[in-house]
Amino acid sequence: MNAIVESAPTVKATAHPTHKLKLLLKREYWEHRGGFFWGPLVAGIITVLMHLIGLVIAEVLLRQALAGSGSAGGGKFVINGLDLNSISAQMSPAEQQHLVDLLGIGAFSAMFWPMAVLGFVVFFYCLGALYDDRKDRSVLFWKSLPVSDRDTVLSKLLAALVLAPVLATGIAIVAMIAQMLITSVFILIHHGNPLALVWSPRVLLGNVGIVLAALPLYALWALPSAGWLLLCSAWAKTKPFLWAIALPVVAGGVLSWLDYGSSFDLHSKWFWKNVVAHLLGGVFPASWASAMNPAMFRGAAAGEMGYAGILQAMSSVLSSPQLWLGAGVGIAMITAAIRLRRWRDEG
Repeated sequence: MNAIVESAPTVKATAHPTHKLKLLLKREYWEHRGGFFWGPLVAGIITVLMHLIGLVIAEVLLRQALAGSGSAGGGKFVINGLDLNSISAQMSPAEQQHLVDLLGIGAFSAMFWPMAVLGFVVFFYCLGALYDDRKDRSVLFWKSLPVSDRDTVLSKLLAALVLAPVLATGIAIVAMIAQMLITSVFILIHHGNPLALVWSPRVLLGNVGIVLAALPLYALWALPSAGWLLLCSAWAKTKPFLWAIALPVVAGGVLSWLDYGSSFDLHSKWFWKNVVAHLLGGVFPASWASAMNPAMFRGAAAGEMGYAGILQAMSSVLSSPQLWLGAGVGIAMITAAIRLRRWRDEG
């Protein structure tokens, strides 16, 4: 007798949503690695090199000045002076702490350019994220895959507000540590103690803690800006940059003209600061400082606030209505961008 063998039904394995999102994020990284990784890295390298060149020039000028500061038997003698150890020994504890804080601010400045590059990268990435797919018609290929428009847009949003800032922050921290190492060599040459002057745990942990604590604040603050740029990228048939800039600027100009030419107070200054500036500049790091209390903002700009004060100012921004209202508007614009992508497939 012939045995009848029944084959088990084939079960198709479905990819987990988080697995799809992970693959989409990898796609965004490899397609935009130049902006996400190499842009901040090059900016960090240039910053460290400029710091090194500045110290070398300062060392040369210092040695030239000290070489002509004394004579012996009619001849010049070179003084390898600037004994930082003896100078710091003559300082009071408050003065020593002030010196350490100044060096800490200098180390913190090494993170400026990588983070500044991040703002430009995220701005133009969001602006072309959905438009470029339609421009080169690759959107038809991506829509043929079992990936929803929601997952595609959210992966681009996460790449802009999470992946890129994390990479830039890591590079900025490495640049800061490299600058501190170079400064330590300079201090050792002049008989100083870099462990006390440069590598203070308060300064190092404070600088790193501030940039790490700013990551979630940056993502929330940049949400309306990223939503607006993604919406323009999904909607504009051509030149999304002009549409993204022109619409809020023209609206602000009309409002200012009506405010100037009438007796009504239309709050045009508020519109420029809280709408135009937020939509177009929200993706730049530390732009959330505009929502700080004016007294706190002036203190932070003058360097009068310690690390605790800066963290307190950041927490005040987290509790501000402007942040959460903007985040809600950003979510609405992202939802609109998802819907637009479903039928915007022309080149």
